[in-house]
Amino acid sequence: MTFLKKTSLPTLLVLLFLPILTWSQDNPNIHSHNDYIRTAPFWEAYANGLESIETDVILLNGELYVAHETETIAPERTLKSLYLDPIQVAYELKINNRKPFQLLIDIKTEAYSTLEKIQEAVAPYSQLYTSSAGEPPLVTFVISGNRPKASDYTNYPDHILFDYQSITEIDDLPMEKIALISLSFGRFSDWNGKGRLIDSHQERLEEAIGIAHSLGKPFRFWATPDSKTSWKALSELGVDYINTDMPYAAKSYLSTLPKRLYSSPNQKEIYTPTFEVDGKELPIKSVILLIGDGFGLAQFSSALYGNGNQLSLATLKNLGLIKTQAADDFTTDSAAAGTALSTGQKVKNRSVGALPDGSPAQNLPEYLQQYGFTTGIITTDNVTGATPGAFYAHQTERDLIREIAGDLAKSPINLFIGGGKNDFLRYDVDEIGNLEDVGFELLSGLDALAQSKADRVGYFAANHGLPRVAQGRQDYLKNATNAALQFMNAKNAPFFLMIEAAYIDSGGHSNHVETVVEEGMDFDEAVGAALKFADEDGQTLVIITADHETGGATLPQGNIGKGIVEMEFSTHDHTGVPVPIFAYGPHAGEFRGVYENTEVFHKIVRLIEKYQK
Repeated sequence: MTFLKKTSLPTLLVLLFLPILTWSQDNPNIHSHNDYIRTAPFWEAYANGLESIETDVILLNGELYVAHETETIAPERTLKSLYLDPIQVAYELKINNRKPFQLLIDIKTEAYSTLEKIQEAVAPYSQLYTSSAGEPPLVTFVISGNRPKASDYTNYPDHILFDYQSITEIDDLPMEKIALISLSFGRFSDWNGKGRLIDSHQERLEEAIGIAHSLGKPFRFWATPDSKTSWKALSELGVDYINTDMPYAAKSYLSTLPKRLYSSPNQKEIYTPTFEVDGKELPIKSVILLIGDGFGLAQFSSALYGNGNQLSLATLKNLGLIKTQAADDFTTDSAAAGTALSTGQKVKNRSVGALPDGSPAQNLPEYLQQYGFTTGIITTDNVTGATPGAFYAHQTERDLIREIAGDLAKSPINLFIGGGKNDFLRYDVDEIGNLEDVGFELLSGLDALAQSKADRVGYFAANHGLPRVAQGRQDYLKNATNAALQFMNAKNAPFFLMIEAAYIDSGGHSNHVETVVEEGMDFDEAVGAALKFADEDGQTLVIITADHETGGATLPQGNIGKGIVEMEFSTHDHTGVPVPIFAYGPHAGEFRGVYENTEVFHKIVRLIEKYQK
């Protein structure tokens, strides 16, 4: 008989549409408690790689029904229909590469007679519990609930093992017949799975686990709190089978936990500002705007805790929140958000310096040229990226790379630093030549930039994209900031400098904690360089913000002493959550409060107009 002939339509639909997660043997084992009460008994647990699956059985009139009590018995729900037949299908189809698991059968009726019937029921399925062609058995049957006396365990065949439920009666046990030791969590703690375990409860739990491990047996608590916090705590305690009634959620959380825990080996010294002119109503000569792409409060926090609970940014006293919605969408992209910061205008997503009607929006470099400002942009992205492009280009579509590159030569920008030189070469127009024609001196390194006497300079740090910090990029953003500030300060003129840390956003999109933390810490080094310059200059306003949040990130847990951060993400996209804004220097208090991202432009303009002629 073929598989299709003996497989029901509901089973086929389950196989086709059930979400399946990738499994790593480094993750804790998960026990699907009361599996039979879910929509797809057995399949939901096994397709997601769970190592232990539990079902309750009642022997009634010679049949093994799957139910917790007699009143809930349904004639069609038997051990055979809900488990033995589906397991046979999984074996024949090699689902999950026949990953071995234990079926924990919780007997609700008299032990000996029910177990005798279980042996009869599983006998036709010997293929499932015997080794074949070097493969281990697919399933081991573990008897729980009402069990025979321990002294009788050895009377049962090899494929029948037992769930032992004591850590006090442990003498003369037939260890080879015991699959695991299980105890009620409530005997040791009344913790509800929120916050953390109190020390005395943790000690009792660890002692119970330790006794089981001293006997060489894996351990499970039943009736545990069923939450992410609980799953993580039980894993850290050393529980071998984590009990859950949410197999998909538990597997999703625990299987990704190692990737969401990160401790940076690159903790950095921070710069502590002097605060001599911070917030005072003194003249402003220059403005430095730092933008962390995707740098929300969780990203800020992850960098803070990852860097030993200290950041230059975290020393600042004047801060607020900005709202990031685009003209046409609740959730902005970088192009619309960058344009809002650079022009003070809400625009459509994907628009780079272009208003909703397609006309150009005046940006800060264009506005400030009337006051004789030197202006520049620095980015870890390509120079044609959406955020840096918003400070010089005017295009309705961020993917118009050739046109955005062409706008750079038309802008009043005096300095640019970033990746993506190939964006200026790969189209029909020689944009490198156009840059040189309008006076840009294209330099070979940051050292040359700091010493340059040219009026307009550019440095392509990479032909394509720059690497991330985790890929070897070290101190680039800080060094570029210092070189640019040295170049601009030598002009003896007011200046505006935009500095973007682009890869925090990439980490959010990929839900990659290391990238978020390392790029956030790298961003803070550039912040420290800007603050140090502001202290030395006394007339520079430093503003630090983000274009939007990326990833819907939260920090459920961590360890400040060890610099460990646990990040969890709710999306691979941007979110509409307000982002922080910090300010330092004269009039920094102007940036407190909660307001639209467009107000950043207008606040800068009002302060410039107050002091510049």
